[in-house]
Amino acid sequence: MNIFELDRQYIMGTYRRQNLCIKQGSGAVCTDESGKEYIDLGSGIGVNSLGYCDKEWADAVSKQAHTLQHTSNLYYSAPDAELAQMLCEKTGYQKVLFQNSGAEANECAIKIARKYSADCYGEQACRNRILTLVNSFHGRTVTTLAATGQDVFHTHFYPFTEGFSYAPANDFDAVKAVLAQGGFCAVMFEPVQGEGGVMELDADFLKEVADYCAAHDLLLIADEVQTGMGRTGTLLACEQLGVKPDVVTLAKGLGGGLPIGAVLANEKTCNVLSYGDHGTTFGGNPVVCAGAKVVVSRVSDPSFLLEVQKKGVFLKRKLLACEEVTGVSGLGMMLGISLKTKEAAKVCAQCIEAGVIVLTAKNKIRLLPPLSISWEELTEGVERLISVLNA
Repeated sequence: MNIFELDRQYIMGTYRRQNLCIKQGSGAVCTDESGKEYIDLGSGIGVNSLGYCDKEWADAVSKQAHTLQHTSNLYYSAPDAELAQMLCEKTGYQKVLFQNSGAEANECAIKIARKYSADCYGEQACRNRILTLVNSFHGRTVTTLAATGQDVFHTHFYPFTEGFSYAPANDFDAVKAVLAQGGFCAVMFEPVQGEGGVMELDADFLKEVADYCAAHDLLLIADEVQTGMGRTGTLLACEQLGVKPDVVTLAKGLGGGLPIGAVLANEKTCNVLSYGDHGTTFGGNPVVCAGAKVVVSRVSDPSFLLEVQKKGVFLKRKLLACEEVTGVSGLGMMLGISLKTKEAAKVCAQCIEAGVIVLTAKNKIRLLPPLSISWEELTEGVERLISVLNA
């Protein structure tokens, strides 16, 4: 049996995979089993922030795997503590708690918000609701699906976790009307809605939400699972939007290819969780943290971030010159391409044939190239995409 047949026989069919089996990769280029090369403008849904098999990252992971691969959180380990220090110093947050994924990080943030409210106002106050935005996406656990502001995800798995309400993005009056109903402890948002169509939030809207939260002692939670770690041209996307949330969640690009989640907490929230309030067996794994240290060191460099910004501008300019493209949304190298006549899913499949990997988000083509992609790779990749769009 070939790989495709093995997959279909032994793996549950929860993914609509592209007709591509990736064998190996280097930088922004990967190859299939026949040796055909592809320029990857998706980076494993934004995970391979330094591309495939970056030498510094791979050496750090390999060295750590030969030294100590796991301890659990019953013990201390240097990579765990050192990565925490790096993240806090680079972002200005007080403490971090490592998780295994973005969904798990968002679950932790939800628990922080509800416990903060219970500690300050008492359980009897029933101040435990969280407002999220329409078209948001926060994960695939039962609770983070409930937090997700898309009806399409609210099927099959009832009963969902209670305590979530939704309001349209970039409409402060609508947000305020929902919050005025009372019983809320937090507002949770993505700076750029990824799965919801790569739509960035308006800075003025977010400032109004942040001011309201501060005035009413509601926690402001930023889901930067996809936007964080340099993806938008700043270490955190919130830096560009002029707000500093009480809690920030990270994942995807932080690990550079290995699974990790993280919850950053400010002075107000960093001591909300205490012994027994939350836990995870693999969180802060030494091997993953060793790789993440390389990622944070690289992507936090101002010259690196400036290159991400320049590459994002270059992509937008090239794409907007294409007749099939009606608009490009997003920030930095997290972009959504609106099409005039073509279907995004079909374009995605045609791009595989053309030797370039892209993603979709609703009816848009989504680009999440490795942040370290070379100018040569980026130029060739977008040219291949444009050739498909022009066909």
